[in-house]
This record gives sequence, C-alpha cells and structure tokens, in this order.
Amino acid sequence: MRSWIKTPLAILAEDAGGGLVVEKGRIAEILKPGQVPSKPVDEVFDASRHVVLPGLINTHQHFFQNLTRAHPLGINKQLAPWLGALYPVWQNLEPEMLRLAARVAIAELMMSGATTAVDHQYMFPPGMQHAVDIEFEEAEKLGIRLVVARGATVMGQAQGRAAPARMVEAEDDVLADFERILARYHHRGEGAMRQVALAPTALLAVSDRLMMESAILADRHDCRLHTHLAESADEVDWCHANRGYGTVDWLEEVGWLSNRTWVAHGIHFSDAECRKLGRHGVGICHCPTSNAILASGLCKTRELEAAGAVVGLGSDGGASAGAANIMEEIRHAVMVNRLHYGDAAGTTHLDALRWATEGSAACLGRSDIGLIALGKQADLSLYKLDELRFSGVQDPIAGLVLSGGHRADRVMVGGAWRVVDGVPPGLDIERLMAEHSALARSLSRQA
Repeated sequence: MRSWIKTPLAILAEDAGGGLVVEKGRIAEILKPGQVPSKPVDEVFDASRHVVLPGLINTHQHFFQNLTRAHPLGINKQLAPWLGALYPVWQNLEPEMLRLAARVAIAELMMSGATTAVDHQYMFPPGMQHAVDIEFEEAEKLGIRLVVARGATVMGQAQGRAAPARMVEAEDDVLADFERILARYHHRGEGAMRQVALAPTALLAVSDRLMMESAILADRHDCRLHTHLAESADEVDWCHANRGYGTVDWLEEVGWLSNRTWVAHGIHFSDAECRKLGRHGVGICHCPTSNAILASGLCKTRELEAAGAVVGLGSDGGASAGAANIMEEIRHAVMVNRLHYGDAAGTTHLDALRWATEGSAACLGRSDIGLIALGKQADLSLYKLDELRFSGVQDPIAGLVLSGGHRADRVMVGGAWRVVDGVPPGLDIERLMAEHSALARSLSRQA
C-alpha cells in the first residue's frame, strides 16, 4: 500500500508541509507545501488537524513496576530506601503479573506516542525464567518495537547488598539465558522489531565477571549493553570507598566503555567523567521524572552532549515515574534542564524532542528510526491540539510540548496504524485495568 499522510498542521521535518507518502513500511516521499504524490496512492489520511512527530523512543523502563504505582511502602523515599521497601514486594512477581504489566506498559507508551521501547527486565525470581519471552509476546500483539534489556542481579544480601535472595541468580545461569535469548530474539538490520540488550542491573548488584562476559557476548552477537550508572550519590561514594575509583572508571575496567553501551540516569558524573564518556561515545538515558520524584539529582545533559556523548530519554518504571508517558518525559526534560542550568534558551522543546527521537535511536545503535526522512522506517506519532489546554497555541510543535500534550491520536509503526483514535485497536482498556489492578493487589498481599 501507498499511503499519503496529507498536509499536517505541523510536522517535525524540513519542508514537509504537503505531508508524507508511506510505502512498504518506509517513508517513500516527503512533500513540500502544495506538492502531491508522484504516483497514485491507496489511502489518504487527512492530517490537517495533527502535529506529526517521528515515533518516540523510550530507552529505559521497568514494565513490572507498574504493579506498584504509588505503593504506600515507596512513597516519599529516595532511591536506596525506596528499593529496600519495594524489593520484598517485587520478589514475588509471577508470570501472569508480568504479562499484564507488560501489556499495560506497552499500551500506555504507545498511547503517548512511543513506537519503540526498552524494558530493563531484571526481576527473575523462581518461576520467572521465561520473562523475556512473555514481554516479546506482548509486544508482538500490540505492534511496538521492543528491546528487552535482560537484567541480572547476582549479588544480594548474602554479599552485603540490598537484593533479597529470591532475586539473586547464578552467574552461569544468567550467561546461558543471555545466549538463549540472543539466538531466539535478537534481530539486526533495518526495521528490526525485536532486539536484545545485555543489561546486568547495576554496580551494586553485579560481579565484574558478569560484566566482562556480557561485553564479550555483545561483541560476538552485535548487541547493545545497558545498565544503571551513577543514579545516586551513595553509589558513587561506595565505588570510591570500595574500589578506589569512580563509576566511569569501573565501566572501563569491565570493558564497557564503548559506543555499544548506554546507561540509565547518569546523574552523578564529574565534568571529567562526562568528557571520558563522550570520547568513547557512550549513551546516557535521561529520566527526568523518576529522578525528580526520587530526588536523585539532575543529569548533566549539556556537558555530556558537549563532550560527544549521546543523550536519549526514558520514563523509568511506573513505581518511580508514576506513568509510562514519553510525551510527559519530553515536557519534564525541558523544565528540569531549564531549572538546572538557569537558562530558558539553553534547553528548548526541540532539544527534548531530539532526545526522545534521534538521541534515543542513537543510544540503541539504530539509524533507521527516530527521524522523518526518506527511506527511514515509517514510525510516526500524530497528535491533535483539540483540548482546552491548547486553545490559543501559535506554534503547534512548541505548544504540544509546553502545554502538556500527552496523548497521541494516531501512532504508526513500520507503516501500520497501531493506535487509532487514541487506543490500540481491539484492546479493551477497562478490562485490562481491572485485571491488572487485581494482580497488583495480589502481589502486594504476598509481601
């Protein structure tokens, strides 16, 4: 099919006022104002009431955590006590709970305009050995591009760390599962819908051996590496006290300091560490909402980009961010960066949109998504400005961000409409909420 997305109200692309032609899942033509497609089309979608963006990309989330949104044990805490309070709940995660959590998270993301998501799944208590398989099954049903960053916790309370014993896996079991899921799910090349990243969870939960073996596997299978890094000052202090150097030096020590790696949060970096990350092309996923709710700190986006590091955007988990809404992350990124740097012009709505599209795509090592350009995948997010909050908006793209747009009207992934009239077709939202909420209550009762 050839589809014409005709004469958008506004579009985040150069000289594209006539819209886009989509064919075979890619952007086949970009039309100037008044221009028409070069060949007949099979479908015309009138986008005159829509702002058209590249499909948004969420590069860090924890699907399972939406089972503990606003959980009484986790409210008004910073990272370490928050984790300590919720680990006893999460360790009882069961397969059907994860399935519904993944369905909720993916639907919520897509309804906000996300076309690609990364889930950092690090919860593998007994009975959860097929967690990655469950997530890919749910992603296929809804039609999102999914990267499962297969996490792992191999250091727990027995080693003086925070994770309870049910969360801890044996290193060799983790490495065997890495091999299994890479062989089964990791697709490379343009248009890939399923990919795997190797993602030992965080400095205080992993061993050096696991990190080093992960780096070797990533080179062999051409996949990405992901972990939490420098999210809290406590983590940085522990690293200096116990290892005699900082977190970025640790990343280098275990063979992860490369452009194959992107890290989540990246708040407590020195200027010298920013420069080192930039020299090696490491990506950083900025998570403004979660960082604000947990009072973790502010990512040095400006210093990192100036040094050559890649900055993407992520929502983090529902237990810390509250919602899986990538448009809200874009708005929050504008606000927290302006507060941090004291400069309104230094972080614009276009900067935050770039982080959620081109920047996030670069974190994942992909050049086929994140941009409206000829030959790119037809991943598009369309928004109406038909709410009272937008009344009087003069610049539609700026207004979408600054006035708090958070719900896509239509979402296209690889040329196929995956959200229509604000909802994934065929998904019973009310039933999903009821079933998911029941499982959330069940999980909490087990703690």
